[in-house]
Amino acid sequence: MVIASHVIFSAYGFWLPNDPRGSWSEFVRKWELFLAGGKATKTNETRSLAYDPHDRAKRLATNNALSLPPVKFTGIQARALGRGFAEYVQNSNLEVWACSIMPDHIHLVTARHRLHVEQLVIQLKSSATRHLVEEGIHPFQSMKSSDGPPPKCFAKGEWKVFLDSPEDVHRAIRYVENNPIKDGLPPQRWAFVQPPTV
Repeated sequence: MVIASHVIFSAYGFWLPNDPRGSWSEFVRKWELFLAGGKATKTNETRSLAYDPHDRAKRLATNNALSLPPVKFTGIQARALGRGFAEYVQNSNLEVWACSIMPDHIHLVTARHRLHVEQLVIQLKSSATRHLVEEGIHPFQSMKSSDGPPPKCFAKGEWKVFLDSPEDVHRAIRYVENNPIKDGLPPQRWAFVQPPTV
């Protein structure tokens, strides 16, 4: 039985559908991306592919074909994302057992919830985006029209691994907590993260 999930979702431009290391996508929607990087590189791997050898030049060329610059959250923006997550966690009774907000993607370990993971991610992105806009620090704030939102700063979808044992949960928590440290960033402590109940 699934007791938790390790979820990763990306900032715009972080991991494209035709990334040479593999992706979650089955097709490339944007013609310019297809021309720059080829067809989608769908993989079913559950391990991290981040450090796999790959054609870095091809990946960067594909990034250059994006309509907008890839998003890299600053520390101040990460703090706003955290406030958005905290608000949603409080209102939804979601249990978050680990969280790392990286410059271009987010890792969460969450307890099983009444909503599907896909719905939770949509809600978390929405709450985080609202805080970015309200604080005037959305990455595309300058592109916001007077009567509409700015372009989305998160990529569509998410990557998820369902966890069905306490050992898997604790391994995922360690992975998420160590993620910033592996990239030379300080450890993260978020008030909405609570100790696991398994």
